[in-house]
Amino acid sequence: PEALRMAESQGLDLVEVADAARPPVCRIMNYGKFKYEKKKMGQESRKKSHVMQIKELRMGAKIQEHDLAFKLGKARDFLERGDKVIMTMMFRGREMAHTDIGRAMMERITKELAPLAKVEQAPRMENRRMSMVLNPIRR
Repeated sequence: PEALRMAESQGLDLVEVADAARPPVCRIMNYGKFKYEKKKMGQESRKKSHVMQIKELRMGAKIQEHDLAFKLGKARDFLERGDKVIMTMMFRGREMAHTDIGRAMMERITKELAPLAKVEQAPRMENRRMSMVLNPIRR
């Protein structure tokens, strides 16, 4: 009762901090301001967080040099933003006989993006597609 009188005289609230303690621990504070600041801190932490997305880049087995450079540039952008990248190479018809060319291309991509990413899943064939997953390196 004495603490409640003190809080009312100062125009503040009496807030119970630890009810399990004997005697209960209370604090004199502006509870509305406390709730507002807590809400703002939560909003600030959500603003600074980044939800990782998975981006897929598809290409054919006969991709030209400029097109590959363009795809690598996009992959760099995604990795720098903190997103995972799935590199997918599609094989058509007789290209299935030359999956070794696709595997060599995937190795080249891995070497090019080594400063930004590590391979989470090595290149593997699934039907007519070869894909690998790259995970951004945290700095």
